[in-house]
Amino acid sequence: MSMRPFFALVRKDLKLHLSNRRALILTLAVPIAIASFFGSIFGGGSGKTKPSGIAIQVTDLDQSDISKEIVTNLLHDSALRVELVEEAAARDAVKNGRVPVAVIFPKNFGADSSRSFFRPANKPNLTVLHDPSRNIEASMVQGILMQYIMQTVSKNVFSGASGQKFARDALTNIDRLNGLSPDDSRVLRNLLTNVDEWLGRVNSNATLATNTTGSVGFSAPFAVVDEESAQPVDAKTSHYNGYAHSFGGMSMQFILMAAIEWGLAILVERQHGLWRRVRSAPLSRITLLAGRAASSTIIALGTLAVCWTFSLFIFHVQINGSLLGFALCNFALAVFAATMGLLISALGRTPEATRGIAIFIILILVMLGGAWVPTFIFPEWLQKITVLIPTRWAMDGFDAMTWRGLGLSAALAPAGVLLAYAAVCSFLAHRFFRWEAD
Repeated sequence: MSMRPFFALVRKDLKLHLSNRRALILTLAVPIAIASFFGSIFGGGSGKTKPSGIAIQVTDLDQSDISKEIVTNLLHDSALRVELVEEAAARDAVKNGRVPVAVIFPKNFGADSSRSFFRPANKPNLTVLHDPSRNIEASMVQGILMQYIMQTVSKNVFSGASGQKFARDALTNIDRLNGLSPDDSRVLRNLLTNVDEWLGRVNSNATLATNTTGSVGFSAPFAVVDEESAQPVDAKTSHYNGYAHSFGGMSMQFILMAAIEWGLAILVERQHGLWRRVRSAPLSRITLLAGRAASSTIIALGTLAVCWTFSLFIFHVQINGSLLGFALCNFALAVFAATMGLLISALGRTPEATRGIAIFIILILVMLGGAWVPTFIFPEWLQKITVLIPTRWAMDGFDAMTWRGLGLSAALAPAGVLLAYAAVCSFLAHRFFRWEAD
């Protein structure tokens, strides 16, 4: 293959690409804008962006000390944004989709929940209204509610004169409970008798009473230490950066979209008769295809370089892994995109018909590759399928080299898979390319 025609083709394609400044700006600006948006959603720069909180509305029809304390705890919970409203307003807000969840405390909730602590019957009904399209948020709210209700009611039951009153009421009514065997009744009676005796001693001892009055009730018997598993050992100030994943995904999407245009350019030349001029030049098929692939690879690498540079300086994305591995993943992706463009030009017939099919295929590749949302969100069966998708390997490589902080070995498999797919695309493009002019 003569190198002079090859370099001439590369220079020609690069000049054409750089001459269209409007398209060039859009090619760079759009992926940066979309990546910035997705990055801000999935954790932002720290990976620990303060959540906006689930908006809920609360109606307290009880107005007891217990219900008021529960509502106060909800108001101070950072995971929630609580608004106190009337019952009708709460029901209307959920019905019209203004809030995902509403909680209604019924009358006598505090007294009934305390009495039912030792009795399975006559439990109060706590109403939780939720939007059927937002079940995840409803489940989170119910979990938070359970925590505060158990904490507050248990504190009320096991402290002070009120706790002793509930214990004695339960003792009085223990024989009326249905469904309890004699042995269960005996055990429950012993438990309540001991609780009554203990609370009596608490109330008669001022010091002990002071210490137990401040009891916080039942709480989780453990503390959670939140530790980032992806924290590089030698990077004390680094952390997960949500922008790393989004910039990798959006950059990949747009250079694959550009690959469609690279492929369609040949179809347009063929459609307008320009292919006859190209064909009349002393160029072999390999020279022509290699020149197109080289110029497309350079353009793709330029796009990736601009996007990653923007993320490094503006959103402080760090390459915590191997620099060589990071460069290798970018190069392999650029080569894959370039050969995809060649394959599109080889298999396509007309620009109009080819564009729609190519866009559909690229969007599927990007979606299944985890560029929009991480693949761990996918169902298990779909996660297994995505290992066959080259874009999945590209995203894994970028994640490994940026926020995961892994070594060069973690980049070899993703880069190898991408280059293998590029080789397949090149072979098919060469095999099915229509060399003759129309």
